[in-house]
Amino acid sequence: MFHDEAEVFVQGGKGGDGCMSFRRERFVPKGGPDGGNGGAGGSVIFLADSSVGSLRELRQHVHIRAEKGRAGGGANRVGRRGRSRIVRVPCGTLVRDRDQGLLLRDLVHPGDRVVVAQGGRSGRGNKHYASATNRAPRQVTRGEEGEKRWLKVELKLIADVGLVGFPNAGKSTFLARVSAARPKVADYPFTTLEPTLGLVEFQDHRTLVIADVPGLIEGAHEGRGLGRRFLRHLERTRSLLFLLDPTSDTGPPPEEAYRILAREVQDFAPDMAQKRHVVVATKSDLWGEENHAEALSAKLQKPVLPMSSVTGAGVNAVLSHLVQLTHEAPED
Repeated sequence: MFHDEAEVFVQGGKGGDGCMSFRRERFVPKGGPDGGNGGAGGSVIFLADSSVGSLRELRQHVHIRAEKGRAGGGANRVGRRGRSRIVRVPCGTLVRDRDQGLLLRDLVHPGDRVVVAQGGRSGRGNKHYASATNRAPRQVTRGEEGEKRWLKVELKLIADVGLVGFPNAGKSTFLARVSAARPKVADYPFTTLEPTLGLVEFQDHRTLVIADVPGLIEGAHEGRGLGRRFLRHLERTRSLLFLLDPTSDTGPPPEEAYRILAREVQDFAPDMAQKRHVVVATKSDLWGEENHAEALSAKLQKPVLPMSSVTGAGVNAVLSHLVQLTHEAPED
């Protein structure tokens, strides 16, 4: 199962206590304070890692704590620092404070990191408080507690192209045709229940990362169907591919389907409506003599490409348009 949301409790390690000690050695007539400081507590750090694909680990380990610092010792010995806990998350992870709603960091690139729970400061030993007027201090401080909070973690997939369409419009079939991804393909709606990424490689060494999300229906931005939960995965894409099925006898006509899909995308995030996109009429192998692409293009007043993911007809033309749009689109 694909995990793209999680709530976790994080806590930094407590700092080590300071030590109260006085020097007592043979042949040393005048001793003095020699209690060392404690070690600082470890921190909890989230690190973006391109080899991690989901938030599964956070769903399995809800409570994450860093190591405590060790107490100081005599002979001015400083306690060992607590080890920090590094949690690897996918690139594209948003980390928020659950209770305050504050965005702590958007971990987009590999190596991005954020300290989500700072370790506690160490306590001071009595050696720290020695002075010319206080040669035998009996004052020490305890280590401070580490920071703790609940986090809400969300994943937004990072891809070049996002597939948009009604259920059973042929999105998964297209992804399986052009990449090594193997999404579930069947002749009933909502066969895709979780986002899938596919990598398309070209002979000139250019690549396209394509994201397939569950099919949208009218009202998806309000939570109908599976849309709202997965629409956010299209926010980071640089272009969109609208797939319309002219042969469908269960959904709206293709021109109305396009308007519904465009409206759902815009209502969810207005910025997404400004993305460059390609419109495709799918399943051309079932059209017969009728050219649905030309008819649909006339109704929408924009180019519509014909394509069959089963036979491969028109697939290369669609990929060429996507490459052109993606490389023209600005980086997010």
